[in-house]
Amino acid sequence: MNPMEQRAWRTLIALTTRLPAALDTQLQRESGITHFEYFVMTLLSEEPDHRLQLSELAQKANASLSRLSHVISKLERLGWAQRVALTGRRGAQAVLTDAGYRKVTDAAPGYLDCVRGLVFDGLDAAQTEELLELGQTLVAQLDKGMTRGLGRSGRPSSHLGLEPESD
Repeated sequence: MNPMEQRAWRTLIALTTRLPAALDTQLQRESGITHFEYFVMTLLSEEPDHRLQLSELAQKANASLSRLSHVISKLERLGWAQRVALTGRRGAQAVLTDAGYRKVTDAAPGYLDCVRGLVFDGLDAAQTEELLELGQTLVAQLDKGMTRGLGRSGRPSSHLGLEPESD
C-alpha cells in the first residue's frame, strides 16, 4: 500500500473496531443487550407481523446463519423472540414477541442519541451524503471480493500472491 492507502486503511480499521465497541458498551450499559441483538430485533420490528425467515434475516443482518441462530436462541430464552417452523417447506422464521418489541423500542432513544453523538453530529449534510456513497461503494467492493473468495475460509493464500506459512 502507498502511504495514503495505509493511512486510509488504518482509519477504516479504527472506525470499524471502535464504533461497534462503543455502541455495544452503550447498549449493554443502558439496555442489557448487544449491538447485534439490538440490530436483529430492529430488523424484525420493521417487518410485517415482526417476522422474517431466518435465512433472509441472516442476510439482512450481515451474519452467518449459525451466528444468527445462536442470537435467536438467546432472544428466545429472554422471551424477546420465537422461532416458528415454516409449514410445508424447509426452514423457520424468527418472530419478535411483544416483549421484544418493547425492548427494542425502549432501547432506541439511547441508541440513536449515541449514534448521533458518535457519528452524525460531526458531519454536515454533504459529508453524510459522501459517507453514504462511500459506504455503499465499499460494501459493493466487499461483496465483489467475497464472491471471488477473498476473506473466506478455504481460499489458498497462493492465489493472493502470498506464500503459505511454513511451520
